[in-house]
Amino acid sequence: MAGDKPQVDVEVLKEFEGGLDPRYPERSRLPARVLGYGEISTVFEIEVEGLEDYAFKRLPIFLDSEEVTVYRSMYEEYNRLLEEEVGINLPVYGHAEFVSESGRPIFFIIQGRLPFSGIGNHAIHLLPDEEVLLLVELVLGEMKKVWDFNASQERLEMAVDGQVSNWSIEGFNPENPHIDGDTRLLYMDTSTPFIRVEGAEQLKPDLFLRSAPSFLVWLLKALFVEDVVARYYDQRRVTIDLIANFYKEQRPELIPDLIARANRFFEEEEGHLDIEPILEKDVRSYYREDAFIWILYLNARRLDRFIRTRLLRRDYPYILPGKIKR
Repeated sequence: MAGDKPQVDVEVLKEFEGGLDPRYPERSRLPARVLGYGEISTVFEIEVEGLEDYAFKRLPIFLDSEEVTVYRSMYEEYNRLLEEEVGINLPVYGHAEFVSESGRPIFFIIQGRLPFSGIGNHAIHLLPDEEVLLLVELVLGEMKKVWDFNASQERLEMAVDGQVSNWSIEGFNPENPHIDGDTRLLYMDTSTPFIRVEGAEQLKPDLFLRSAPSFLVWLLKALFVEDVVARYYDQRRVTIDLIANFYKEQRPELIPDLIARANRFFEEEEGHLDIEPILEKDVRSYYREDAFIWILYLNARRLDRFIRTRLLRRDYPYILPGKIKR
């Protein structure tokens, strides 16, 4: 499939959307199996013949076709820049869009489905500890491509979400888990196009607050949104985010060694930038704050779903994760 665009019949996606049960996707008319939960969206497979090779991310967040057009343009440009200008490897990708029976614009991101065991947050439970540290160092090397690209630009700036769950190890064998310095990584999380032009964010963060309860939007916008987006453009903070995520991924014992490896990377690869060394207290503090934000957000969304579906008897179009272990 390398180099090809996904070939997916949009009519099948329309049928899937028409029979979707967001609360229990596996019970939908065309059943779906969740492959992974992010803080905002869900990745799943649609269990229909011909779609076995693809993973889907569904975005029901748009109000009209104009918003879809703007987002599609940014999504395509973000992927192009990452591949052609930055030099980051991506899975096979594409998209589909249509208007649902209810009149809601729906955008599907489609990617080539990657082996479960090779996705970073699963691989770190299979690899020897020293190779988990190497994996993080490889991720830092991929992110360095972004910072080098930004340094070469006058107007344009890009960012990525470097969490280990957003990277897949090409050719990973769970029966003989091993990586080395030549291992190739694929970056999967391109649904949020982090692009700034002359310091101005091109994707309005409000778009991704659409899934937030209306009673919480003002608080999230006032207290968190600008800071959450801005951290992805800061090399030190996005590295702290990468390391802190090992709390969530149940590998906290590796954090001291990960910090040492990251600081060594800063010194050896980015010494001219004088990046302040990361301390263990920085990682703990960051994770506590980050966990608070997302726990608040998810609990509020669950309350919003209850109000809309049980009390107001309205639809709730978003797929929410179950309990997230932190």
